[in-house]
Amino acid sequence: MAELDGGAVQEQIGGEGVIPLGGELANVLPNGGLPRRQVTQVSDTPSLIVEILRQVTEAGGYAAVVGWPELSYAELSAQALRRTIAVPEPGLDAMHAAGVLAEGLDVVVLHTRSEIQYTPAQARPLLARVRAGEAAMLCVNATVPSPALRMSADIASFHGIGRGRGRIAGIDLEVSAHAKGWKRPPALLTLGAATGGVTHLKAVPS
Repeated sequence: MAELDGGAVQEQIGGEGVIPLGGELANVLPNGGLPRRQVTQVSDTPSLIVEILRQVTEAGGYAAVVGWPELSYAELSAQALRRTIAVPEPGLDAMHAAGVLAEGLDVVVLHTRSEIQYTPAQARPLLARVRAGEAAMLCVNATVPSPALRMSADIASFHGIGRGRGRIAGIDLEVSAHAKGWKRPPALLTLGAATGGVTHLKAVPS
């Protein structure tokens, strides 16, 4: 895992206002990626989060995950791990830790074990740091008022399982995104050995 370096200046990936994601998933998201300096609400789907981390870090970006000790990083390459900061136990002020990281990274994931809905007053310090930085803030189980984007994923199917035998080799996730004035069909995201180690994305009808 990466370590924080207060003196480091990271090269920004993507355009000024968006962190691009690859494949047909880009067609599901406004402007083809995650909005910088804004909050995206994401469903509690670990495989989706890890895929986002993989794409961002392998493109040269830096990411952090706050408050998710159970999250597995096994699917990330050594290069991706060097660009990922994990803060599994941030203590009582996970929001503060996420806000500090948002000032210098590309993507920050804030996860809480149970669902928490922050009031405007509670969320204000985090949102101020997000706006002042360059990161896309992904909130999982932690809800802030009026997020710029909402993403959700549901398991559509498994690969590698026969009738009463076998083991899971891959999964298909149906990923949807919703924003004001934005509507696209969901995307089918295939992850795991079923793709031979390569993630394939394609649009599917809603």
